[in-house]
Amino acid sequence: MHLIYVNTKKPAGRKDIMKKEQLGQLIIASEETLYHVAKSLLASDADCADAIQEAIVKAFTNLHTLRQDSYAKTWLIRILINECYTLMRREKRLVSLDEYQYPESAREPEDYSDLYEAVQKLPADIRICIILYYLEGYSIRETAEILKITESAVKNRLARARTRMRRDLEQAATT
Repeated sequence: MHLIYVNTKKPAGRKDIMKKEQLGQLIIASEETLYHVAKSLLASDADCADAIQEAIVKAFTNLHTLRQDSYAKTWLIRILINECYTLMRREKRLVSLDEYQYPESAREPEDYSDLYEAVQKLPADIRICIILYYLEGYSIRETAEILKITESAVKNRLARARTRMRRDLEQAATT
């Protein structure tokens, strides 16, 4: 008796690989999502633009690593989140001249809504869950996949965010 091994996996050179044109279309269609995700982690619009630009370059460079075209948007957002964290680590080491010369209390107050301020006060790991779930409309499962955490962790972070935001907004209303 001879056993015959049949490989049912797709070969490395699969035919359904996303083309660069398709990735470009996905990026254009995802502009707002990319900005919202970057803005949830980074304060400066210039930093957001830098992170998005780096994420796009990396996406085009590493397009061959995308395993399933149906997860392309999730893959792109994950690249962007990693770029935002890289930028945050890099900037943590730097102190701007303005911050050094002018203490925080001397700055002009920024005109943001109470809700926006409450979201911005949240820790980055909780804030990104809020942005992906409520603003971008991803499901609990999709948010978990993007952030590479469990669904229960997403639910816990959303619950903590709602509790903190409720407290902050109630305090803002009484003052």
